[in-house]
Amino acid sequence: MTDTDCRNQRAVMEFILLGFGDLLDLQIFLFLVFLVIYVTTVATNTLIVVLVVIDQHLHTPMYFLLGNLSCLETCSICIILPRMLACLLTGDRTISVSGCFTQLYVYGFLVGTECYLLAAMSYNRYLAICKPLHYSTLMNPRFCLQLAAGSWLNGCLAPAIFLFFLSQLIFCGPNKIDLFYCDSIPLMELSCSDTHLIILLDFILACVFTLPPFLLTLTSYACIIATILRIPSTTGKQKAFSTCSSHLIVVTVFYGTLMIVYLLPKSDTLRELNKVVSLCYTVLIPLVKPPHLQPEKQECQGSLEQSHP
Repeated sequence: MTDTDCRNQRAVMEFILLGFGDLLDLQIFLFLVFLVIYVTTVATNTLIVVLVVIDQHLHTPMYFLLGNLSCLETCSICIILPRMLACLLTGDRTISVSGCFTQLYVYGFLVGTECYLLAAMSYNRYLAICKPLHYSTLMNPRFCLQLAAGSWLNGCLAPAIFLFFLSQLIFCGPNKIDLFYCDSIPLMELSCSDTHLIILLDFILACVFTLPPFLLTLTSYACIIATILRIPSTTGKQKAFSTCSSHLIVVTVFYGTLMIVYLLPKSDTLRELNKVVSLCYTVLIPLVKPPHLQPEKQECQGSLEQSHP
């Protein structure tokens, strides 16, 4: 269908988020489960932010970045779950085109920011482990603030560019999204315009804005693991791995789910798997990520200083 044919039809005014609409008997149960997850996630992450702000002992680079991550996770789940809870409770699965685009932009902005924040946290650990004698000089408050500000700034650029071009597409046919939130790929599939260029743009933006922090994270942890392996004591190695592993697990889960959601072929057989992974990525991971990172404190740095003269 050409753009001219599309313009002769009535434009789509709203989308329908199918979500869990096929599980009619479980709507109330799912509502209660997700409500508990929502309240717990918001309360936990808000508490971490408050503690980082008011406790002078937590005014360190690691906890400053953790506070930013907790703030991000709170915003992330607030852009997804309230709409999902309303759908489960009222059965109204419609969302306006502008509301869908807004949700897409804000969530894309938060995901991009998280890539850079996790890279900043991995770089912080690299300095603490591989450059412990210079850590306090290199990771000074000003540089730490620049890392956080740069993460938030870079996160907002890619979705803004993508959304500008997405808004030029014409939607005049099917309006059902087989997810519980608005995502870029399902939206492009619904458009009756030619989407080849915007698909290419989406790929380029993803590479430009997510590949550098991903490579920085990989490089940081390659150096960290190499440093840990040089520790002569087996006990020291075990302690170092145990105290530094939680951030690596979080990074692996974060990028692993991203790759499953956006790189797997979009076949009918994998559609349900994609929905389950999206649920874990958008709802469950924010529940456990910052609290899982919190206990590390400075043991990682202390356990590795013995490897440096």
